[in-house]
Amino acid sequence: MAALCLSATVQSAEQALSPDAIAERIKPVGSVYSAKDLEGIATAATPAPAASSGPRDGETVFKGACFACHDTGVAGAPKRGDKAAWEPRIAQGFDTLKKHAIEGFTGKLGMMPPRGTCASCSDEEIENAIHFMIDKL
Repeated sequence: MAALCLSATVQSAEQALSPDAIAERIKPVGSVYSAKDLEGIATAATPAPAASSGPRDGETVFKGACFACHDTGVAGAPKRGDKAAWEPRIAQGFDTLKKHAIEGFTGKLGMMPPRGTCASCSDEEIENAIHFMIDKL
């Protein structure tokens, strides 16, 4: 009985060597497409972007990106709540704080990468994060 089942799944030599059978066995496992190949093709798997609910508040931005340096003092970053570290920076004016946070800055006390490495943050969100860090000093 085992031989009967086996013979049902085994192809004849003629079937195994047919052009279609050979093509099926050696076909590529996947395909490579360039962006140009995909132009104009909309896929059902691509979700529509979610409607923005507006800019994130300062706490959300801080907890998502800024905390990594401003909770630990990495690269000379003034820690959140450290009034002495923030005072000389605040004395330069809010516009300077905002400019350094958005464009990046390297000074005697350390450095600030552009947007604090939060490439997805808008200027308004960066400003909200600054306020979150300094408003309660």
